[in-house]
Amino acid sequence: MISELEDIKQQIQGLDPVAALSLLANRFAGQIVFSTSFGWEDQVITHMIFTNDLPIKVFTLETGRLFPETYYVWNRTMEMYEKPIHAYYPNNELLEKMVNTKGPSSFYESVENRKECCGIRKVEPLKRALAGNKCWVTGIRAEQSVNRHDMHNLEWDEQNNLIKFHPIYDWTLDQVKEYIRIHNVPYNTLHDRGFPSIGCQPCTRAVQPGEDFRAGRWWWEDQSKKECGLHEVHK
Repeated sequence: MISELEDIKQQIQGLDPVAALSLLANRFAGQIVFSTSFGWEDQVITHMIFTNDLPIKVFTLETGRLFPETYYVWNRTMEMYEKPIHAYYPNNELLEKMVNTKGPSSFYESVENRKECCGIRKVEPLKRALAGNKCWVTGIRAEQSVNRHDMHNLEWDEQNNLIKFHPIYDWTLDQVKEYIRIHNVPYNTLHDRGFPSIGCQPCTRAVQPGEDFRAGRWWWEDQSKKECGLHEVHK
């Protein structure tokens, strides 16, 4: 797989995001997916996929704890592009067991509890969404957090046994926002109210001036632990 990864790196080198996505869509026909949480970056990539009719399945993880604004942009995106966005829900039995045992807000009590909640609401559904696929497209950008500087735009995901591609990995936030403005892409209005990173409603707050990009995610925890398990860093 390493040789294939290097081969693809050479093929996409110098290509713009749409051309690279098109190449990968052809190479992994029927086995390439894009995960969206309806943030700025994801909306840019969704626009690229839908307006160019790229054969890439778009999916989202419906945790059951999303912001109303997120549901609005989800619905607006489907209306605007007239394309499906596939939802993956948590396993009912696992979710019911956790909530019945620990209550609906156990994630505030410890890192272990929070990771358990993320595991049930996000990681396990993601495993189902990725099953049988060979390429996973994401909206990750290098400047989003310190951990993500150690990643690359194309990498092998050992945890999920597939290739991951981040088409706008090197983009700045200003580039993302300019693309949205030029192409009139629907976006989550929480971004205008200090939410650069938007997850589940109970676990996300606005970021204050001078704070890190992800300071609003799980703000009660140590800064170094702020990943939910969806994107492991492989050096």
